[in-house]
Amino acid sequence: MTLVANKKAHLKYAPLEHFAAGLELVGTEVKALRAKQGSLDGARVVVRGGEAFIVGMTIPPYQAANTPKSYDPERPRRLLLNKKEVAELLAAEAKKGLTIIPFEVYTAGRFVKARIAIVRGKGKADRREDLKKRDATRDMSRVLKNR
Repeated sequence: MTLVANKKAHLKYAPLEHFAAGLELVGTEVKALRAKQGSLDGARVVVRGGEAFIVGMTIPPYQAANTPKSYDPERPRRLLLNKKEVAELLAAEAKKGLTIIPFEVYTAGRFVKARIAIVRGKGKADRREDLKKRDATRDMSRVLKNR
């Protein structure tokens, strides 16, 4: 079940390779995500010291009155990946024109996971082409529905 999604990611980026990663969270962050609070706008993945982190992801406090004063809603959150996957992400991060972004945060059983992808930014022409394709398929489905 999807908890938080990066809705504009498919419009702005062309995904090359997807990964599923566990998230290291605090209990109140899990509760906030299950309540569909949070945002992936502007979030990205960085690899530092052999570990991957989501930077820019916002998870507001679940109960503001009970949250400690030191809580930072935009703190970097560690991704749980194996060494081979971290090495792939590190290699992709080093290449020019590639970046790593989270597409969604979802539940898999009792675990909270993030679907991240190595992406290449789309140009203006590519975005227009995607919009034209989407409009054409929508028109076709309308015509077939009305038959």
